[in-house]
Amino acid sequence: MEKKKKKILFGALAALVIIGIACAGTVYYLLFAPQFHPKKTTYIYIDRDDTIDSIYNKVKTQGNPTHFTGFKSMAEWREYPQNIHTGRYAIRSGENVYHVFSRFYRGYQEPMNLTIGSVRTLDRLARSVGKQLMIDSAEIADLMNDSLFRQKLGYTKETMPCLFIPETYQVYWNISAKDFFERMQKEYRNFWNQERLNKATAIGLTPEEVCTLASIVEEETNNNAEKPMVAGLYINRLHSGIPLQADPTIKFALQDFDLRRITNAHLSIYSPYNTYLNAGLPPGPIRVPSTIGLDAVLNYTKHNYIYMCAKEDFSGTHNFASNYAEHMRNARKYWNALNERKIFK
Repeated sequence: MEKKKKKILFGALAALVIIGIACAGTVYYLLFAPQFHPKKTTYIYIDRDDTIDSIYNKVKTQGNPTHFTGFKSMAEWREYPQNIHTGRYAIRSGENVYHVFSRFYRGYQEPMNLTIGSVRTLDRLARSVGKQLMIDSAEIADLMNDSLFRQKLGYTKETMPCLFIPETYQVYWNISAKDFFERMQKEYRNFWNQERLNKATAIGLTPEEVCTLASIVEEETNNNAEKPMVAGLYINRLHSGIPLQADPTIKFALQDFDLRRITNAHLSIYSPYNTYLNAGLPPGPIRVPSTIGLDAVLNYTKHNYIYMCAKEDFSGTHNFASNYAEHMRNARKYWNALNERKIFK
């Protein structure tokens, strides 16, 4: 009888061990064995309005898991529906549920590349950033239009474009609007190091004035090699007290960037950006200039030119002149080329 009891007990223990091993094997398979098989690293974007069901759908659709039971079980056990973190999360091929879920649960997101472009208007910049980040473009625009917020950053409505240094930055997708501006201010300070500040001082310009001049230079030419030449011409005019007479500022004043031909009628527009009527620099940039444009001003070419006119071959470059008579010869060649192409506006 005693022997029979021992056999039953041993059998029960053996069964429990087998069941335990089977359970452990199942847990290992569902949580620690490779389960996700996207063709390449995929990124799950969790927004403010995502629910547990929408997250499940994104993970299943993009992560291509062999089994999803482990992920759902972890989510239920850790009460993930009450602890959802927004952000951008990576799922790599061959990863297991434990590591993937842990990133989601703890908010360990992957940084992304944010590109700040050299654009003409702040509205366009807000739209561009809004397309790349979780922030709505309206949030960015509202802060840029908030006079108290601008004042806190040290800018006016006109100089606000100076804050942005076009470059690609690594940020988190769910960065807040205010943190975004703090990051831009940090990158601004990084760009305007002591060497650049010294160069601006040597020219007699503040960083904001360098930015304003660079914006005009960039509207004048897309040719990077020519930008220091154009910058030198405008600096010659500034130092000589000659109005800049920059056609791009007229286009900005009119908000008509497609104008090919500036006429006397256009030159009469009443605007602080009209550099034909107003001496010196306009009150702020007419676009967000690139770092190439900014450095073109800081490292401008020294010469004696004070006039320039677009080349008649429409190459995007210019003929330069140091006197008015030579300039008018260049201008007539360009006007004739416009007439031949029937470009009248």
